[in-house]
Amino acid sequence: MAKAPAKDPFRCVECGWSATKWVGRCGECQAWGSVEEIAAPKKLSLVAGSITSAAKPIGDVDLASAKARTSGVGELDRVLGGGLVPGAAILLAGEPGVGKSTLLLTVAAETAKQGILSLYISGEESASQVRLRAERLNAIDKNLWLAAESDLGAVIAHIDSVKPELLVIDSIQTISSTTVDGAPGGVTQVREIAAALIRIAKERAITLVLVGHVTKDGSIAGPRLLEHLVDVVLNFEGERHSRLRLIRTIKNRFGASDEVGCFDLNDSGIIGLPDPTGLFTSRHTDPVPGTCVTVALEGRRALLAEIQSLVSTGNPDGRDWGNSRRVTSGLDNSRTAMTLAVLELRAGIKISGRDVYVATVGGMKISEPSADLAVALSVASAAKGLALPADLVAIGEVGLAGEIRKVNGVNQRVSEAARLGFKRAIVPIGSDLKISGIEILEAARLEQAISKVKIN
Repeated sequence: MAKAPAKDPFRCVECGWSATKWVGRCGECQAWGSVEEIAAPKKLSLVAGSITSAAKPIGDVDLASAKARTSGVGELDRVLGGGLVPGAAILLAGEPGVGKSTLLLTVAAETAKQGILSLYISGEESASQVRLRAERLNAIDKNLWLAAESDLGAVIAHIDSVKPELLVIDSIQTISSTTVDGAPGGVTQVREIAAALIRIAKERAITLVLVGHVTKDGSIAGPRLLEHLVDVVLNFEGERHSRLRLIRTIKNRFGASDEVGCFDLNDSGIIGLPDPTGLFTSRHTDPVPGTCVTVALEGRRALLAEIQSLVSTGNPDGRDWGNSRRVTSGLDNSRTAMTLAVLELRAGIKISGRDVYVATVGGMKISEPSADLAVALSVASAAKGLALPADLVAIGEVGLAGEIRKVNGVNQRVSEAARLGFKRAIVPIGSDLKISGIEILEAARLEQAISKVKIN
């Protein structure tokens, strides 16, 4: 008798959802092109195989091979937890044009200048195009090798020939193999190509850096398995109209997973910013109504951010016709609208019928609730036309009842403000801070905070 077919012969490689027939989109995780036909299961073999490396007591394992070396870019070393580890696989993802190729070409050049052989494989550009960028970045070194390939076999041949210690693949979606089913950049191709390159990197102690594309919703393109295969997953972020670039750690087997690296992308290349506070604040010769400074936590870093507000004069008769605008930039729109409602109902600041515009300086994005108090004070300052003190920072979450709640890392935030010369800080009551050089003003409710800065 013929063997009965499998009940659900098609399965999603992303989440494991199964179906009786092929579909273009997974019914569970909604991923496109991830449903594949699964082969008939084979009987598991219980025969012992050959050993690649003998087991030994954990105390006898050599640590020298896992020691990180600097990449030559301090902000990247901070995010990676010390530098590039031999045999590590790093995935750097980001939107088109954010500066991924510029950063990695700089890293490859700085590594090569240390006498370490580096190989840069470009699958998207020709070698001459990469050379032009290298001239602009001053990234020319005899230890930096360059090749433009899109075939896995050719890439392996270059690895055998150059024998690099750092290998950059730009990008993993452009490398394909004729021995693997599927179109170049597809789920199967990306999974198999990445697995092969990672296996080579582990065997030869090569630091492997893979560039990954992102989808329109910001997630990394390709199978979810790709993030599990690599040791480090980094996300490169930045607005096109802004010079600021941020690297956020999503996964890191060699260090903290909440670090953030800051970079300045300009005409001469990309430069690390150990102290990027100046990008998020502006200098005013005279006090300006509608500005307030807060301190945001990006990973483990405390960054000063200035919030600016503009409130229109409203209708001459004082009535609200229901067409007032609420526009935000760099802040969560829903949370800002909630803060404005609390500001009017609990603190008595009249903004109904008036257009309100709230924005951060320098293109910084703030999503944490610790900026609520600074948003409320800046809008109140703009509505009253009274400027806040230039040496003041405001930190705190505003509740619907008008109370100011505690936030995490208050001591670190206020210490950073004191280091940069600020003299006064409004914080939630009960913070119990004792930091020299700065006056601590505690407030339990929003109206108390407004009275302390004298804009009521």
